[in-house]
Amino acid sequence: MNRKRIEMRSNQPKGRWGIAHIYSSTNNTIIHITDITGAETISICSGGMITNRDKDKGAAFPAMKSARKVAQEALSKGITGVHLKIRAPGGHKKKIPGEGAQPAIRSLVRSGLRIGKIEDVTPVPHDSTRKKGGRRGRRV
Repeated sequence: MNRKRIEMRSNQPKGRWGIAHIYSSTNNTIIHITDITGAETISICSGGMITNRDKDKGAAFPAMKSARKVAQEALSKGITGVHLKIRAPGGHKKKIPGEGAQPAIRSLVRSGLRIGKIEDVTPVPHDSTRKKGGRRGRRV
């Protein structure tokens, strides 16, 4: 009897996957790639590690450079694709990511990493803590 072998195909493509945590504020952009469980760090870099000017840490160009550096290190360790978790400062601060988030994502894609899920993990309070500045606000 000649039996044909049936292969089960999964939705997930072959290769090792990781999670890219991108924290982007007005002051800095931090890109951190972990394994799929989130427990082991594979690579980490920030805008402050790329530039030595404080005003440029949250800008687009250092974010692109740090994302490229992180992606090259992850590819050398065998990671072929990443799921993105994008985070803004949150709380009673800004709820939208800074200007370095989008260029960082674009740079991860261009460096050869495959992108799986994209998720926003900005902390949103149900009932916020008291804002800084006192009852009458910040007096200049």
